[in-house]
Amino acid sequence: MGRPTMNDVARSAGVSLKTVSRVVNGETTVDPVLVARVRAAVASLGYRPNLGASMLRRNDLRTRTIGVLLEDVSNPFSAAVSRAIEDEAHRRGVRVLTGSLDEDPVRERDLAGAFARRHADGLILAPTAPDQAYLTTDWQPGAPVVFVDRPAVNYRGDTVVATNRTGTAEAIRHLIERGHRRIAFLGDAPRIATARGRRQGYRDAMREAALPTCEIVAPHRGAESAATALLALPSPPSALFAAQNLITIGAVRALRRLALHHRVALVGFDDFPLADLLDPPITVVAQNPAAMGRAAAGALFERIDGCTEEPREISIPTMLIPRGSGELLPA
Repeated sequence: MGRPTMNDVARSAGVSLKTVSRVVNGETTVDPVLVARVRAAVASLGYRPNLGASMLRRNDLRTRTIGVLLEDVSNPFSAAVSRAIEDEAHRRGVRVLTGSLDEDPVRERDLAGAFARRHADGLILAPTAPDQAYLTTDWQPGAPVVFVDRPAVNYRGDTVVATNRTGTAEAIRHLIERGHRRIAFLGDAPRIATARGRRQGYRDAMREAALPTCEIVAPHRGAESAATALLALPSPPSALFAAQNLITIGAVRALRRLALHHRVALVGFDDFPLADLLDPPITVVAQNPAAMGRAAAGALFERIDGCTEEPREISIPTMLIPRGSGELLPA
């Protein structure tokens, strides 16, 4: 059976083709009773409007487009992932539709649905919703989904991730080797898999050294205040670990404002522009977002080309880059 058409929806709903078109295109002047009938017909038939119908289609019915949904394409990490995917797609003559999720589960589902309606050949997604089971109904049957940076929940697909837990543990051991015993962890939302992995890596290394943990979780917009609160403790930390690049920037601001940037050590997870030009330069656990983007694109195109192997997890190693801030010795 072929893909349902607008004519099929019109017949099922008992309305005109023009009414179906107006409802599908979001016009607000249609009688609500008719809107309900059209939507019920759309749901029962599994109809998806082809917003890319004006595009020339190949004989294999591919649109030569893929969707990419990342946390925030203005963030240097997401931007590097996106650019690597785009470069791989360009080599294949494939266009990329990109969106930012802003840690908003509703936005994730809405944008995935929008790309499905455009009949994208595949999707690369950095999940932010707590559950990706919605893809079973909202995404296109047979079109592959590859997850990048974070694993999915309740949906199977190839996953490309960094070594978050081991990379963080290496950074904490680096601080311990330099004599630090009061090392605080600045993290973000624990519902995010990468955040949980980095937090666990911190705990692993602190437990190995029989040291007490000191953790605070805050959104990156509150990182400066969170770092300030840690540094105001009666027995403040001699070193900070920031679990995300925007949190690292907040920690830098707090340390400089308190004139502690040469006294309190700092290591951040994720590199960021100009980190090596600050005073002191910032020691980081650097991911390789370009390699992650290339790996995600490669996995997606393999699936589009017909690969039917079991979904796999592809780990991209992190690298500790000592620059100065993480090598400060405790007072």
